Amino acid sequence: MTPADICVIIPVLNEAASIGLTIESVRDAGQVVVVDGGSRDDTVEAVLRYPHVTLIQSTAGRGHQLAMGANQCTAFIMLFLHGDCRLEPGALDAVVATIAGGSDWGAMTQTIEATGARYRWLEAGNAWRVRWLGKPFGDQAVFVKSELYRQSGGYEPVPLMEDVRLARRLRAKSWPVLVRPGVIVSARRWQRRGVVAQTARNWLIQLLHGVGVTPERLAKMYR
Repeated sequence: MTPADICVIIPVLNEAASIGLTIESVRDAGQVVVVDGGSRDDTVEAVLRYPHVTLIQSTAGRGHQLAMGANQCTAFIMLFLHGDCRLEPGALDAVVATIAGGSDWGAMTQTIEATGARYRWLEAGNAWRVRWLGKPFGDQAVFVKSELYRQSGGYEPVPLMEDVRLARRLRAKSWPVLVRPGVIVSARRWQRRGVVAQTARNWLIQLLHGVGVTPERLAKMYR
């Protein structure tokens, strides 16, 4: 098994500034599918510079985009990568080794592109969430055997919480593995609202989702 056995699915919306680096970081993957949600910048033009990449047009909504991309996958392993993230060198090899070693799915350690102790604590907390709660978020580059993904029902076309909902179903089958080398993540959303405020908001939304608030209502809160 090699990185050629991996299909990378990348949902994007107005990611012209970063999508090239994202695609370059997965150049060894056997299949790369980018699903654009109606970008108004030069994202599509940037993707078209890579003839080996399959580009799909979709309505906006990460859950819908991820599901559409996964439907195009013909590889043994699926890896879901946000358009403002990129993999570290060796990350695809680490995924292959993890799956070959008997694991079914997992996520990657994060490096957030910002300096400061708060970001290092955030990285550690997100790793803890995967190891002890079995709950990776979408920006942790979730990977899974394609067969298990399909058996679990895959991503739901919901406007928010698609990652938490999929992880819950996968966790019922087996526990996720956290791998390194990992994924480099843009700090923009934490910088926009602040690390503490953004993290508190994420946990509040998870709590409300856990007590039955619909993804549609939560998406309005998240904007």
